[in-house]
Amino acid sequence: MLIRTRQADSHLVTSIIQSKGGNMGLLIPGFDYRRVPVADGVSLNAAVAGSGSPLVLLHGFPQTHLMWRHVAADLAADHTVICPDLRGYGASDKPAADARADADTDADSAAYSKRTMAADIVALARALGHDRFALAGHDRGALVAFRAGLDHPAAITHLACLDVLPTLDMWDVMRGTTAAVGFHLYLMAQPPGLPERMIAACSDDFFGHFLDLWAGDPGAIPVEVRTAYLDACRAAVPSIVADYRASAGVDVDHDRADRDAGRRLTMPLTVLQQDWGAALGYDAAEVWRAWADDLEHRTVGYGHFMAEEAPADIAKALRALLSR
Repeated sequence: MLIRTRQADSHLVTSIIQSKGGNMGLLIPGFDYRRVPVADGVSLNAAVAGSGSPLVLLHGFPQTHLMWRHVAADLAADHTVICPDLRGYGASDKPAADARADADTDADSAAYSKRTMAADIVALARALGHDRFALAGHDRGALVAFRAGLDHPAAITHLACLDVLPTLDMWDVMRGTTAAVGFHLYLMAQPPGLPERMIAACSDDFFGHFLDLWAGDPGAIPVEVRTAYLDACRAAVPSIVADYRASAGVDVDHDRADRDAGRRLTMPLTVLQQDWGAALGYDAAEVWRAWADDLEHRTVGYGHFMAEEAPADIAKALRALLSR
């Protein structure tokens, strides 16, 4: 499927076109929309624009590809920019999760492991004609990007991770009462059933809580975008929970295996994050240096949704990364 948006870049476009993954909702003006098969029975919704060296942008929680709307439009002036909805999110397919696989140390094929989701992104880029590409991710998307950098180093030319720690390190620093800030990580790590029912019973309150709590500038997420995020999350509770559940199981095992084997990110890496280290008592730059050969780490003063709160700065940082 190909959908073209033609309105001015200053206005989001509302689409009433239905896709296999659900209503497309808001679109990024000037971007072509495609449904791209990436695995058996799984297609991703992706917005594509521009020309030049390819850059894939992966969204975080509780968002969709729309979080990149400002940055993507900026970078499309001199790059081919690809903004997909991750599997399980937005208008992308939401395969059923095998809860046993997502918690099994040997289950590399777990439906929502970051290994599986990273393979989706490599397949997406390849289907669009790019065997090598730069990759930037925010929040959950940054965990997928991190895994892609370790699993597919020949495909990833440059890497950016926004406001996360690698999964293994995240769990290591979450302890004591300070871990309350990550209550959702523990809730969605529980066995299937109860977390899904609890969240579905008040999904707008649950997902809206994080949009409110984590925003340094609430005005950066206008009402129509917030509504689109909540609509998308409400329709994806089981797959979002499965994504998080995998991060308490199989994703940890994959990270640990790589750390024990001494595997590192070999491509230029930029990490931008809030000063969570000061709040939780760790050195964020030191954590990342243990994984990366060529690291630029910067603590920023924006809220968590930095691509929406400071898009010009994020676009500038990504351009600087691509010049390394």
